[in-house]
Amino acid sequence: MLRRDFLHGLAASGALLALPARAAVDETRARYLANLSVQPRLAALRGCTAERLSGVATITGRWPAELSGTFYRNGPARFELGGERYHHWFDGDGMVHAWRIEAGRIGHAARFVGTPKYVEESAAGQFLYPAFGTDIARRPVRNNDTLNTANTNVVPHAGRLYALWEGGSATELDAASLASRGPCAWRTDLAAMPFSAHPRITPDGVLWNFGVVPGANKLLLWRIDADGTLGRFGMVKVAHLPMVHDFVVTARYLVFLVPPFDMESDARTYLDAHVWNSKRPLRALVINRADFSLQRVIEMPAGVAFHLGNGWDDGDTVRFDACLTADDSGLRALAGVMRGENWHEAVTDSMLITLNLRNGTARSETLLRGTEFPRVAAAEVGARYRQLFMTTTVNTDQFGMTGVASVDLDSGRVDRFEYGPDWIVEEHIPLPKAGGAGQWLLGVACDMRQQQSVLTVLDGAQLSQGPVAQAHLPYAAPLCFHGNFLAV
Repeated sequence: MLRRDFLHGLAASGALLALPARAAVDETRARYLANLSVQPRLAALRGCTAERLSGVATITGRWPAELSGTFYRNGPARFELGGERYHHWFDGDGMVHAWRIEAGRIGHAARFVGTPKYVEESAAGQFLYPAFGTDIARRPVRNNDTLNTANTNVVPHAGRLYALWEGGSATELDAASLASRGPCAWRTDLAAMPFSAHPRITPDGVLWNFGVVPGANKLLLWRIDADGTLGRFGMVKVAHLPMVHDFVVTARYLVFLVPPFDMESDARTYLDAHVWNSKRPLRALVINRADFSLQRVIEMPAGVAFHLGNGWDDGDTVRFDACLTADDSGLRALAGVMRGENWHEAVTDSMLITLNLRNGTARSETLLRGTEFPRVAAAEVGARYRQLFMTTTVNTDQFGMTGVASVDLDSGRVDRFEYGPDWIVEEHIPLPKAGGAGQWLLGVACDMRQQQSVLTVLDGAQLSQGPVAQAHLPYAAPLCFHGNFLAV
């Protein structure tokens, strides 16, 4: 029944319609190339044609000896094929990166995720299937994994490594070679079901995740136990359920922010199916993590939150942070950049949100303006935390973030470091120092002027002092969305 509902939902959103391919994709490519001279930062979205990348980084500064392991990253990297260009950044095929740090040496390797879609389209020499924001339909869609780009996150768990997407299976990878081992199904009847790109791993090793069934108003809930087996699967019916990108887990709850989109059933793409409705509320769903029952729905002013950092509960109160924006202009802007157009979006702010479960109210306070990609220490997931890290920008009229910051939730103190206007900064993640005395902050940024990707480590307590050390590649690797560090 659930798989039938899922396919029905895809059909309702337009994803299964056998529509003829349109030549408009070529226009996107032409406009992108024409606009590069006036929007040089957008060269970061040119895409990659090589199946693999590899190189050795040059280290400056003194790399902390305790930071040894592999920093995995994932992001869309193939935007063009057969002379056609995708319409949205989210559409590109995923490329997983491994920054391997060992014995004073840092090497980089990257490889496209060998999803069925990637393999089939590579053999055909052209795009065959619809994407998030691009209407292509040269072959019929078998199930949602036909569309799976595995392009958003890469997560190690229970001795395995997974490349993740929004609406399909996790793709297992070989941790050493990054070769694809195929889609993962934790139960036979759940094969090809949505497994989000933003799981949360609590300190006990349990992985919590969700999935959205498009057009069917069903939120899927997953618990993968510390040994890698399926601990629980559930489903919650949610009226007017559009895409949901992220969530937080607390000691007792799973918390989701559902944006106020109306779903258009006859839209040509999944993106176009989402019609912004500022008259409807942003809804906070609070779900009991023990039995997956819906505990509360609390309404807030209209807004969109793509990324949430962390949360905790205390009696009838739940607190969590989220990067909130007033509307969906950021989502639309990510289509414009694929055409080389100027960046226009509402400012995204880090907010601390407090939900009162007893009386069903919410209040929020601004932590920092112009932010994205919030992260906390892994040991603090689901618990009270003090230090929140995020990327920042001082110019909201240009594509990409340019710095990093931390906010002390107790004192409100902000510490930040700006790479500079010629840099595009990816998500940075906090990692524990030896002995638990604070955090390192590790992340990748692209120096657009030098055309180099640079791995940077900063002292989490002194970001404003600048990098402790950096590892410079001799090339610019494709930008990534999310990733995680696996220590050795």
